[in-house]
Amino acid sequence: MATGTDAAADSTASTAAAPTAVVVGGGISGLLAARQLARAGVRTTVLEASGDWGGCVGSHVVAGLTLDSGAESFATRSAAVARLAEELGLGAQIVLPNPGGAWVQLPEGPRELPKTGVLGIPANPWDPEVRRSLGLVGSLRASVDALLPASVGTTAEATSVAALVRVRMGRRVLDRLVSPVVGGVHSADPALLDVDMVAPGLRAGIRSHGSLAAAVAAQRRASPARPDALQPGLQKAGSAVAGLRGGMHTLITALLAELRRLDATLLSGTRAEAVQRVPGGWRVTAGGDSFDAERLVVAVEGPAAVQLLSGTLPALAALRPEAGPDVRLVTLVLDRPDLDAAPRGTGVLVAPQSAGIRAKALTHATAKWAWLAERTAPGRHVLRLSYGRGDTAPNGGAAHPEPRSDEELFAAALQDASTLLAVPLSAADVAGWDVVRWSGALPFAALGHKRRVDQVRQLCAAEGGLAVVGGWLAGNGLAAIVADTPRHVAALLP
Repeated sequence: MATGTDAAADSTASTAAAPTAVVVGGGISGLLAARQLARAGVRTTVLEASGDWGGCVGSHVVAGLTLDSGAESFATRSAAVARLAEELGLGAQIVLPNPGGAWVQLPEGPRELPKTGVLGIPANPWDPEVRRSLGLVGSLRASVDALLPASVGTTAEATSVAALVRVRMGRRVLDRLVSPVVGGVHSADPALLDVDMVAPGLRAGIRSHGSLAAAVAAQRRASPARPDALQPGLQKAGSAVAGLRGGMHTLITALLAELRRLDATLLSGTRAEAVQRVPGGWRVTAGGDSFDAERLVVAVEGPAAVQLLSGTLPALAALRPEAGPDVRLVTLVLDRPDLDAAPRGTGVLVAPQSAGIRAKALTHATAKWAWLAERTAPGRHVLRLSYGRGDTAPNGGAAHPEPRSDEELFAAALQDASTLLAVPLSAADVAGWDVVRWSGALPFAALGHKRRVDQVRQLCAAEGGLAVVGGWLAGNGLAAIVADTPRHVAALLP
């Protein structure tokens, strides 16, 4: 039997012999990568430039409430996030939004947003909610989709969301349903987005099922009726998202706790400045220190990732993606009992043509999430308004000037919320407010982006000991990132 000294020596030797990895970036993709490596016995160090962990899955305190400062839900089209929550002990905390549904603000006024679509594309052009938004002529044009050959919109190597919707269902579907949803979710013009990145499998579904509407319906049916970790009876018809009781940021808290139990080294305020190949692996220079490891995961935004790696992989420079849009999120905590009626359900998405409104979306968080309403005082409400659709209006017209300073954003949010909810709000109603800025953090899946992603991944895989992950490669949203990251980190496991 080994003595205590022998056991300590064996432990030291075992630690020294363990494979090593450095993860650059402490957002959700970086933390997921670190967890996978650490669970496999890899000594893992995570370098995060800011003082906060989780990236766009963060938190802030407003009027005494701890709220999500970024993502507040996840798509249930796959069970990836639900499985992760279950593994982290959060399965019982998964909740669905209240069933009131969202609205869309059109130039002529608000309409209920159809609940059974993908990116706003309807599964049935004659659904009553769709008809109210499109009118008889719009629904007739959209139904032509069923008569078109499956080849229409599906043969080109890359197609934008706008081009596909326009050719199959017409401009009214694009302007009144798709543009508000895409603007709210992706902060982008659907004419610029690669449909295969933001709605993977949709064009293939047209070829399989014969029409765009049928492809949308098939995707909705394929979504798990009950994600693995959802409690029985929670799933409601038409629900396409879920959240966590306490907020999505609790996912980050649980990930950090597990990484600490696994003895991962977590270094915040440590910005990676350079990456280079060295014998036996990689060297990352950060804050005057060097971190050597056999394996490297780069989990930062696309432009920063390319900049770090282009010295070692010069071919990456030509594949540098555009920076994502600058998104500004204004959170208002108000004391207004007349909002108890949830006049616009769980929130409003804004069509770009809507005059006088600068927000692209409003979420009535206390109407959307029962757990949040339970934690607030009677008559107190939480609104989240997002800005950052861009400075150019559709069809080349001049947009309203984008509010930039915190004070401008606060004033715009009060005005926009008053219009969208049809309830006059003033600064006297506000118990607290905050502005959170996401500069270039939302990936921009421009037309042709899928091909560039494939090229990036091929270059990095050929290098060996390297994985590049994140929303700019996986696609926007937690579901895409949580499903994509483990597949690419798996190649680094011992």
